[in-house]
Amino acid sequence: MSDLRYWLGFNQIPGIGRVKFSLLESYFGNLENAWHSDSSDLRSAGLDNKSVEIVTELRPKIDLDEQLDTLERFNVQALAWSDTRFPSKLKEIPDVPPIIYVKGTITPEDEWAIAVIGTRRSTSYGREVAQHFTRELVLNRITIVSGLARGIDSIAHNTAIEAKGRTIAILAHGLDSVYPPENTRLAQAITEQGALISEYPIGSRARRENFPRRNRIMSGLSLGILVVESGDKGGPLITANWALEQNREVFAVPGSIFSPVSQGTHRLIQDGAKLVQNVNDIMEELNLNMIPRQMEMKELIPVDETESLLLTQLSHDPVHIDDVCQRVNLPITIVSSTLAMMELKGMVSRIGGMNYTLPRP
Repeated sequence: MSDLRYWLGFNQIPGIGRVKFSLLESYFGNLENAWHSDSSDLRSAGLDNKSVEIVTELRPKIDLDEQLDTLERFNVQALAWSDTRFPSKLKEIPDVPPIIYVKGTITPEDEWAIAVIGTRRSTSYGREVAQHFTRELVLNRITIVSGLARGIDSIAHNTAIEAKGRTIAILAHGLDSVYPPENTRLAQAITEQGALISEYPIGSRARRENFPRRNRIMSGLSLGILVVESGDKGGPLITANWALEQNREVFAVPGSIFSPVSQGTHRLIQDGAKLVQNVNDIMEELNLNMIPRQMEMKELIPVDETESLLLTQLSHDPVHIDDVCQRVNLPITIVSSTLAMMELKGMVSRIGGMNYTLPRP
């Protein structure tokens, strides 16, 4: 994208997040215009005085060409939310990051992802459970998302790699470093079978407050999260809260009532998370049993103009096929056959009485 350098520039400025990016993009039309604007225009765009002061102070110190060179040097891509390659599921969340940094590859198959997470102080039971569920999910062509932390996260990533599956790690710092450092080799392996992703620019250090926020990206990229083990507080429960905010499914594995790292999972189950005993519990809840067929159809038949038009008329609320025909002004034969193909590809869901919806996340 032509104005990527300006996205990178604004992302270097503290306090310029989702809301302010939206204000700038809306008022100026693009971030290049915003970058070259004066203080008065920045205020007119909706930035508060403190933000205007920070922007005008830091902007001259940021070398935009150096930002691009740094990405190339570390073999990292930057994707703004306006980029067509930006993960579609991540765009759905309320607190979408304006820009993400990617080392490795994101593929269309990663739309079918589950976050496998848990405590850093895992038990032998938890490790066995994490390996089992991860392996079974990979066999069902599910991408494994986690946070590269010690314990369950590392086991999930390692197992996905060993099973020749795809895995994505969400980091709470720049992609020029790895935390914890003992996972450096694992991080490299992940880039070969998936991607490292962060919302933080290269050079950003791991800060305690970054970790809870990065968890919203783990759940945001996923159809649901699987909590293997968790104490009564900490990262897994924070991720579960993000998942609920984002309308994602929460799954939890029961453990021993005497184990401190089962207290969190049991509380999640009491609060409504789905208790899972095998991978079919997840696949059935998310209606994922048709994934191989859906992937095959997506590869064979790309989205055309008619499909794109019909998608604009559908939501998560049922719409009758007659209403769709009327809205798009197309014959029912064309609409019916196109919707049937889209259903095979997993793009829409048909419910009773020829009503169609977008699939639930």
